[in-house]
Amino acid sequence: MSSIWKPEIFQGRGRKREYFEGWYFKSVDRDERSAFAVIPGISISRDAGKSHAFVMVVDARKRKLHYAKYPLEEFRADRKRFEITIGKNLFSLDRMALDIDDGSHRIRAAESFGPIRPWPVTILSPGTMGWYAFVPLMECYHATLSFDHAIEGFIEIDGVTTDFSGGKGYLEKDWGRSMPSSWIWMQTNHFDTAGVSLFGSVAKIPWGGSFFTGFIFGLLLDGKVHRFATYSGARVDRLELSDRRIELTVEDSRFRLEISADRTEGVDLPAPALGEMTAKVNESLRSRIRVGLYGKSRSGLETLFEGEGRNAGLEFVGDIGELIRGLGAKSGRKPR
Repeated sequence: MSSIWKPEIFQGRGRKREYFEGWYFKSVDRDERSAFAVIPGISISRDAGKSHAFVMVVDARKRKLHYAKYPLEEFRADRKRFEITIGKNLFSLDRMALDIDDGSHRIRAAESFGPIRPWPVTILSPGTMGWYAFVPLMECYHATLSFDHAIEGFIEIDGVTTDFSGGKGYLEKDWGRSMPSSWIWMQTNHFDTAGVSLFGSVAKIPWGGSFFTGFIFGLLLDGKVHRFATYSGARVDRLELSDRRIELTVEDSRFRLEISADRTEGVDLPAPALGEMTAKVNESLRSRIRVGLYGKSRSGLETLFEGEGRNAGLEFVGDIGELIRGLGAKSGRKPR
């Protein structure tokens, strides 16, 4: 149970089949010309022959994916803190080191991070999932491990080095049986105002033989995380989507968060389904997201923040209409 309050550490100890766990390290260089995502993890299939550990390296500018597979025995995880090794690669909250040579590509990296800014963990709300973290056997769990942090170091692919010193990073993870069958995900920490970062997700959640659409949004502003989530009593008031654009409004009794996002071309990534990396998701790291946070008062809305986030991660996956129907099913009303 103690691992619930340490969402960053490996959660899958003892799992034998139909399980995945993956960490997502995003790096953007100082000049915002290069963006990489490095995703280490494990895939445990019902078919033991398909189980493996992996390290994905995504080059957003070149729209290329490098997928390195390793035997499960080469995955090691510290029991008390987040530090994992996969082959010669190491990952923790404060650094990442890559040493990959699969015969086709040679990848090296040495990055250090800090200070990290995680989603707050409390006794009754252990991180991003809130009280849902205590619910056993959910399809998928999520943790935002660092909204925003500085980077020092580099990534080198086939002799081409990208310097990330002075750049910005973001860190999150997912674990469970499968990613949702439909979801929206977004993240950006490149605003003109320093120290602002947005994470958001809307997803289909299987529940008691049916489903509902759950959502979590966190806006880091002035050192505080403004939280809007299914478990916090917030509601989605507006959700409109097309192939390239999303318009969304989520609010609670005190605040309103308005989001407008435009997606650019992305990279197709493997995603887990029943532990196996057989699903596909197209992820952009070059999108833009406009954000407005407003305080509610008797006289109307007070503008607390307005800005546009660059170098945004953005995903639309599955039946988006299903997500909209699920919001109505949970709240008893349909978003506009």
